[in-house]
Amino acid sequence: MASRRAQDYYPECPEAFLVSLARTGDRSAFEELVRRRQSWLRNLMRRLCNDVTLADDLAQQALMKTWLNLRQLKKPSAFGGWLKKLAVNVWLHHLRKNDALRGAGELQGNELPRSETPGVGLDLDRALATLEPHHRLCVVLSYSEGMSHREIAETTALPLGTVKTHIRTGAQQLQDALSAYDEQEE
Repeated sequence: MASRRAQDYYPECPEAFLVSLARTGDRSAFEELVRRRQSWLRNLMRRLCNDVTLADDLAQQALMKTWLNLRQLKKPSAFGGWLKKLAVNVWLHHLRKNDALRGAGELQGNELPRSETPGVGLDLDRALATLEPHHRLCVVLSYSEGMSHREIAETTALPLGTVKTHIRTGAQQLQDALSAYDEQEE
């Protein structure tokens, strides 16, 4: 009977235990964390930027920052929230860094991409892409990630009132963008 190495048990371990091991430099434990979280992280980034290639790059950056900063995490059980905050910070850094062409040919949030037949091809990702980046960020964190307004404010360093306004504005724009579905049902 072949003996199992410690790493063979990692898929069965609780996440907090893996985080504790990864904090000590255990690459196999970190690889298991990546395996568990990478799909969620890529999907979050995809919803934020509506670009699969960029989402993969940003997710990779977030995972690299996770590895480099994991020792700063005080409570291993808080890994999920910490990773989410780190990912949001990677997204916000990307927005700030790539702001040189802001407003040059971008959708301002009140236009919709036009398709040849109205209503065909409208979906949530496309509608999200029409939102201004900070509105999109707050809407995704609220509705997709289930974060409270206060959690979003803490994660993004935006004032609570601003978060509420971004969510309200973004949700209204999404409702307007997706109103074609209501018309189809009638």
